[in-house]
Amino acid sequence: MKPIDQFPRLELGHLPTPLEPLPRLSAELGGPEIWIKRDDCTGLATGGNKTRKLEFLLGHAEREGADTIITFGALQSNHARQTAAAAARRGHHCVVFLLRKVTYDEPAYQTSGNLLLDDLLGARVEIVDDEAALAERLESVRAELRDGGRNAYLIPPGGSNAIGALGYVNCALELDAQCRAIGIAPTAIVHASSSGGTQAGLVAGLAAVDSGLAVHGINVSEVDSARIETSVATLCRAVCDSIEIEPIESDRIRIDHDYLGPDYGIPTPGMREAVRLAATREGILVDPVYTGKAMAGLVGRIRAGVYRRTETVVFLHTGGSAGLFAYREALSR
Repeated sequence: MKPIDQFPRLELGHLPTPLEPLPRLSAELGGPEIWIKRDDCTGLATGGNKTRKLEFLLGHAEREGADTIITFGALQSNHARQTAAAAARRGHHCVVFLLRKVTYDEPAYQTSGNLLLDDLLGARVEIVDDEAALAERLESVRAELRDGGRNAYLIPPGGSNAIGALGYVNCALELDAQCRAIGIAPTAIVHASSSGGTQAGLVAGLAAVDSGLAVHGINVSEVDSARIETSVATLCRAVCDSIEIEPIESDRIRIDHDYLGPDYGIPTPGMREAVRLAATREGILVDPVYTGKAMAGLVGRIRAGVYRRTETVVFLHTGGSAGLFAYREALSR
């Protein structure tokens, strides 16, 4: 494997993030032994998994001489918020394009949560209604920035390309070392899978250290299940090539599609239960869009007997708690 320190990288996160047991949730569900990897504690504007990706993405951007960062996401994008924070920390101009792609209708969704934080972090926010409008505005803004003498660097949605996914190769190495130090041998890590960078990086990184830990992604974004599976597989191949390891066998990419619900960002009963379970049993906040549905997946899979009671399972908390405030009505008693 190519050493991770050979890639351009900035130190933006509070790493390593904690790996902690969840004894009360484990007891509530009757096993297995659940641990949580706290990537909600990366420290950048309420934290989250995108911080790991941004360490490598902004490292590459600065090597390319960029002074402006452009990225994309849904209206309540956690990635946009963390990108705005990273840009602020590094003194870069930041433009975030937010797409009205979620059909959830609540007044707070349009003003609170991540949208409020994007503004506080100083990002220029461009809200667009569809992909065509996004393409038009992007072209216009890039021309404007060029004319103003700025060098813009584009980061894809979720920071999910072969560069950003290096953050989760690094996380896999970190997690493997923590498990060895603590003396636990988990059989699976469960997490929210969306733009693909987190899952691809984890799969590649764990393969690189010959870990037997299975990566179980919970689809939280794509109604078309084939689309997310293809996306993760394609990105995983690119990451393996980047870190110079053999390609991953297809059966190592596992995605569960049973917990998405009607669509991305739309609340489900399982998500509501999972949010309250995590909060009332462990004092941990998971969000309505990503970690809440991933936690619902973990709970559902345990109840279905996917994991033996004697196993140890890790839940990767990828952050997003700021989004809770945009879903007040959905989460209210």
